[in-house]
Amino acid sequence: MNSQSPKSPQRAEPPAVVLLSGGLDSTTVLAIAKSEGFAVHALTFRYGQRHSAEIDAAKRIASRAAVREHHVVDIDLTQFGGSALTADIAVPKDRDLTPSAAGAKEIPVTYVPARNTIFLSYALALAEVTGSSNIFIGVNALDYSGYPDCRPEYIKAFERMANLATRAGVEGKTRVVIRTPLIALTKAAIIKLGASLGVDYSQTASCYDPGRNGEACGRCDACQLRLKGFSEAGLEDPIEYATALDRTPAGGSPFAGKAKR
Repeated sequence: MNSQSPKSPQRAEPPAVVLLSGGLDSTTVLAIAKSEGFAVHALTFRYGQRHSAEIDAAKRIASRAAVREHHVVDIDLTQFGGSALTADIAVPKDRDLTPSAAGAKEIPVTYVPARNTIFLSYALALAEVTGSSNIFIGVNALDYSGYPDCRPEYIKAFERMANLATRAGVEGKTRVVIRTPLIALTKAAIIKLGASLGVDYSQTASCYDPGRNGEACGRCDACQLRLKGFSEAGLEDPIEYATALDRTPAGGSPFAGKAKR
């Protein structure tokens, strides 16, 4: 007779969908999902954005994170335009992003109309197919450029809709939760959190208007917010920038970026 107790079966990792752009925030969110034990189904979009650097970054990051699967979906939002990221419109540079600035409450031209709604709709479809009750998205309501689809009230509204619009939600089998772990964090806090989880930020791409070799411009909104975050976190941004960054942003600390000379 075998006196040993039978081993309990290992619990399967629950599935989750993670929207992965290849940027700093979404990569941190991916690390959070992995740290919570989820089997990640990553979702990236090639939507007609100005460059492929972030898509290449997302592929690298997903591969290194050993996600369950990584979907790269093609959507042509250039058909509609309306944004500096999807039309022949100049990307704003050197904007004053301090809360007291004259244009602080204006929605910038880098906003892509309804982008997060489109992305979350795809994520919702994937969540139904994979049986995921958690959808992770790296929206942030503090250190961001004023996009309307990054606010908590928007996320709550989409979550309500998601549970009305899916078979799983209507049948009561799965309640979808839109997870936004970064929504109330500063960029510096996000970077510190990611660093504690072992995120390699040298693999990420944030710039709206990178150079031919993928180097960041250091002057668009995304670069300014990223650099300010690294500076306030007391860390050096490991990616390359097109020019030496010896400026101090209005109301911020000196940038600590690594410049490509």
